[in-house]
Amino acid sequence: MDSTKHQLIDINGITFHFAEQGKEDDPLVLLIHGFPESWYSWRHQMSALAEAGYHVVALDMPGYGCSSTPKEIERFNQVSLSDDIIELTKALGYEEFIVVGHDYGAVTAWQCALRFPEHVKAVACMSIPYGGRPPKPPTQGFKRLFSDSFFYINYFQEVGVAEAELEGDIPKFLRSFLYSSSAENPNGFDSSGFPANTKLLEVINDPGKLPIWMKTKDFDFYVNQFETNGLSGPLSYYRNLDRTWQLSEMDKDKKIEQPALFIAGEFDPVVKFGGEYERMDYYVPNLKKITLPNCGHWTQQEAPDSVNHALLEFLKA
Repeated sequence: MDSTKHQLIDINGITFHFAEQGKEDDPLVLLIHGFPESWYSWRHQMSALAEAGYHVVALDMPGYGCSSTPKEIERFNQVSLSDDIIELTKALGYEEFIVVGHDYGAVTAWQCALRFPEHVKAVACMSIPYGGRPPKPPTQGFKRLFSDSFFYINYFQEVGVAEAELEGDIPKFLRSFLYSSSAENPNGFDSSGFPANTKLLEVINDPGKLPIWMKTKDFDFYVNQFETNGLSGPLSYYRNLDRTWQLSEMDKDKKIEQPALFIAGEFDPVVKFGGEYERMDYYVPNLKKITLPNCGHWTQQEAPDSVNHALLEFLKA
């Protein structure tokens, strides 16, 4: 990571921070992180991709790290964010690029590929599949499925509620959240049996130690980021599920035609939720799927060597 450079760039009223490696005249690979992470979640991939001949740019998404936080919650919708990504890559001097996303970053990456096929040459996503635009606003489906039970996305909807709980102990929140969705948690992320008014830290288990794939210095980096900035920005992505749905009506019948890769952990509780994984073959016809054994939700951090190998093989092809 000694060769990593950091820059700030203003795009559509937002200051984006990004880390980069590789030569600026090499093909661009853009890395987009999820919740609750940062550009740093790609620390195991950047050098491998740069050494293979790519200009690697890992973003801090709005509300995270050294990027700015929009005041308007509505600004975190995926249509606006994918517009930002295209403008950012153009500002870096690229008309074409390859986008890689994990978790909520996968949502943004799929949107970029769907809406801007003339700019996105290929797409690789982890943990969150793309199964087309749902017939109804997403939160309606979640409320129907979990009407009387706790579901973390429903819990994140009301402004201030999750912040009040989780910002009180950022290390505990991060430790518990990382553990609960990783391969080290034998029970998976299971909130069944908990009433809807339960708090998140009453549902997920605190192991009292870090996952084996997370070093103390890496964990401290994340803690510092979220203790500095809070969680309102990151949680705003969840609060724009329905707004994104409304704004994307024109794309409801479109498919992602570019070469695509989907990487999932064997024990990722998120992958097959909602049936999107099964619909991917229709909406992403030029798709390769890879399942990583003994891996949970945090793919590129839990299984960095396997992810690097899969990405490099995909890019080579």
